[in-house]
Amino acid sequence: MNSSSDIAMGELRERHVETGNAPREEEQDALVITPRRADRGKDAWLFLAASTVIEALVWGFSFSFGVFQDYYSTHEPFAGATNIAFISTTSTGIMYMAGLLLFPAYKTWPKLADRSKWVGLPLMATALIAASFANNVNHLLLTQGVLFALGGSVVYYPALVFVDGWFIERKGLAFGIMWGGSGAAGLCIPFTINWLLHAYGFRNALRIWAVVITVISAPLIYFLRARIPPSQSSQPVHHGLGFLRTRTFWLLQMGLTMESLGYFIPSIYLPTFARSLGYSPSIGTLLVALVNAASVPSTILLGMLIDRFHVTTVVIISTVGAVLSVFLFWGFSDALPLLIVFSILYGLFAGGFVTTISGIVKAVKGLDETTDVGTLLGILSAGRGIGAVASGPLSEALLSSRPWQGKATLGYGTGYGGLIVFTGITAAVGGVSFLGKKLGWMKERV
Repeated sequence: MNSSSDIAMGELRERHVETGNAPREEEQDALVITPRRADRGKDAWLFLAASTVIEALVWGFSFSFGVFQDYYSTHEPFAGATNIAFISTTSTGIMYMAGLLLFPAYKTWPKLADRSKWVGLPLMATALIAASFANNVNHLLLTQGVLFALGGSVVYYPALVFVDGWFIERKGLAFGIMWGGSGAAGLCIPFTINWLLHAYGFRNALRIWAVVITVISAPLIYFLRARIPPSQSSQPVHHGLGFLRTRTFWLLQMGLTMESLGYFIPSIYLPTFARSLGYSPSIGTLLVALVNAASVPSTILLGMLIDRFHVTTVVIISTVGAVLSVFLFWGFSDALPLLIVFSILYGLFAGGFVTTISGIVKAVKGLDETTDVGTLLGILSAGRGIGAVASGPLSEALLSSRPWQGKATLGYGTGYGGLIVFTGITAAVGGVSFLGKKLGWMKERV
């Protein structure tokens, strides 16, 4: 789940150490314990390493679903099914929307974050093993889609909460390394999954991957812990919802949600698009890997720009690059070179759009200092999740209708023309906040 270091998670961490009442004697004894060192030292780097690997396994696997999409659509018992994309978009959407519940829950019950992390890994492994017995797409949707997402959420969000306490002076470096994990994994995981699928079939591939994530992750869960022990008691939650009355928030949220409607489509459908042009599954895997790999420098570079410019400036840079790459390179592609160029450019520009979440937080906090960052992050992530979930049925409907097939040329005439245009339009609408700022709609105070 990529973003930039500007995301101010401090408010979440403060709830982990506040008590609001005079501490009892035994609590006073606990408070004098010297906390582990922030920003440096073995414990901090072990935490960051563990968080990065968890990020890679949770999100890197989800962002590699295009490989499964291509395999499932051409192999029994799922060949010809029209709702395979729902698996990916539902899973991704749930993981984004989970923040709306988990951030407030972790603030109310600070110990919950430390306890829930132990549940996530078994859920993920169970989901993949259960999916290996599936005989229809609905079974995959419930297991590889819903159950895997639930497990991934409760193991990932504690890491997101704790990282802010471990790194204070080097917060940007820490977030950059952690969120770069999904992009880096997205370069390697597609090739691994593609090999497993074609060598052993989907049932054994899913079982093997369940073992892989268990063996890799199990020793690391222990290191996903808070630097300062959280409070044992529940805390009153200050929601700080004044930002919901601002045009600034709604313009930025609208752009984020609309962009997510089309953002995941290339990663899901590039392998099947490449197959329709006569290329092998390995080429489709390469294209997905290129999109994921290009998103790594994108998140870092756009995050640096957010430190210097208003978020809408970064939004329009990402938007223009993404729109041009879709309409010019994907739309006019009928051979591998243009597809490679598209994959790289789309990853570079669209891949970093999620980084604007940190800029949205900064802009909204500038309007209303009482804004609760955890609540805001949960709502922003939920908006992106709604877009991801909705893109599943919308993309399948567009692919089934196959507009312009045989009537247009190049990529637009392959049957994927509707998907290409839809992706480009949603990317363009994602820049609505830039227009709103130019029209003066974002000059306000709460």
